Amino acid sequence: MAKVTLFFAIALIALGLIGYLGTGSQHATALIPTWWGLALGLCGLLAMSPSEARRKLFMHINVTIGLLGFLGATFEAIRGYVHATSLGHAPDQIALASKLTMAGLLLLYVILCVRSFISARRLRKV
Repeated sequence: MAKVTLFFAIALIALGLIGYLGTGSQHATALIPTWWGLALGLCGLLAMSPSEARRKLFMHINVTIGLLGFLGATFEAIRGYVHATSLGHAPDQIALASKLTMAGLLLLYVILCVRSFISARRLRKV
């Protein structure tokens, strides 16, 4: 799962950079997915360990980061959409797409982690 974590970290970093550069480097908040990706990537690298205890610890930290990132991105996407529409404006499509993409990536990551944890537990019981 550590390699899968690195894939998602790279995807989030790319999403943040594309969003930031796509807005003409005007909105630093477009880099938020990049910071989440860096956190996942760092712990993903630390999870690449021969020590099972260390690997388990960092993968649990990673799934927590993923879950918090998913919840935050989802909340912000909904909040931004509701706020814009309540003012009678169209929501910022680039920001909304970035938040929803981040939420989707992190939801998929959390699901894959939970499936991996369940599978590992079943193998240990046998």
